[in-house]
Amino acid sequence: MSRGYIPQKPAPPAGAKKKAPEPKEGDNALWRVSEWFPDVSAKHMALLKSYHAELLKFNVRVNLISKNTEREADEQHFADSLLAIEIMRKQPLRKRIFDIGSGNGFPGLILAILEPKIELVLVESDARKSEFLKHVISTLKLKNATVMNARFESLKSQEIEVALSRGFASIAKTLLMCNKVFESGARFFHLKGNNWSSEIAELPSQLISVWQPELLGEYTLPVSQARRAIVVTQKR
Repeated sequence: MSRGYIPQKPAPPAGAKKKAPEPKEGDNALWRVSEWFPDVSAKHMALLKSYHAELLKFNVRVNLISKNTEREADEQHFADSLLAIEIMRKQPLRKRIFDIGSGNGFPGLILAILEPKIELVLVESDARKSEFLKHVISTLKLKNATVMNARFESLKSQEIEVALSRGFASIAKTLLMCNKVFESGARFFHLKGNNWSSEIAELPSQLISVWQPELLGEYTLPVSQARRAIVVTQKR
């Protein structure tokens, strides 16, 4: 029985260029961290770069960072966290620090990479983001970082002396949530944009009577020149 005529695809004309493969997520991402932070050791830089690769890979299916910041994630997320940590190091850091609403791991995972003697507890209520954080910790073999898939308000049984957050909530909302979680003398580092002064001005008097806010320092991102700040609040 005849199989019939099977049409063949025409051969490409001589000299024709092959179609380039479709770009994948993160293909155009930049990595300039080693240029901006030459004092970071080669070992730590390799861990940071691996973290960067996992972030872009998982961002395809888990909303970790905005698609608009993927190309410049080295500046918008990594440089931002590294510059913030430089300022935080001016104050003595406890051996156990909680990263509240950790999400994509900034700045908690960066601090865990740079400070292996400090225990980082990454608190994240979203189960998928918690799994991403656990994956990065496992991939980078970080022995000083753990993940708590829980809401911040449920940490009343934890002894929290130092916490930090980036992109979590306003300072007022954050302090209202942690009033019953923190003991007297506890400190909270808030990574903020250039509107930090407005957030402090909007703190209600009942919070000011309990928490003492202070600008710890300001910094500028290396390319965009975006202004950032760290505000520390201490419970009286």
